[in-house]
Amino acid sequence: MPRSGRTAVPPRWLKPMNRALLLVRRFGGMRDLPVLTVPGRRSGKPRSTPLTVITLDGDRYLLEGFPGADWARNIRAAGGFAEFATGRTVERVHLTELDPEAAIPVLRAWPEHAGTDGPRLMRDAGVVDAVTPDAFATLAGRCAVFRIDPA
Repeated sequence: MPRSGRTAVPPRWLKPMNRALLLVRRFGGMRDLPVLTVPGRRSGKPRSTPLTVITLDGDRYLLEGFPGADWARNIRAAGGFAEFATGRTVERVHLTELDPEAAIPVLRAWPEHAGTDGPRLMRDAGVVDAVTPDAFATLAGRCAVFRIDPA
């Protein structure tokens, strides 16, 4: 299974922001926010992370926004199995990590399909140089792409 080559440090405010988003969702706001829940690789406790999902050619994908992201490392430790919630729907899923070559078409589509916030955050954090298909394609082999499959 491919692994991210190096880690990047996400902005300090990202984890507190994710916690706030999960809290808002829990109390009835932002119900359509996609949330991935996977056991922690060391603690085994459920870890929930709001993520951006894109659909391309009928398949859904997640992108590791920072090389070495905790949620991606937890997914690998869990053998790819997790719960995925959107709205009131919770499904058991298996995340299949794409090899770098297979990830390139998804990465190239990411800036167009993922909205503006996530791609800009990645640019501002120095993960990519620009919010363009070419810039995102350079992430192949550095930031993992996962296909969301039914478990």
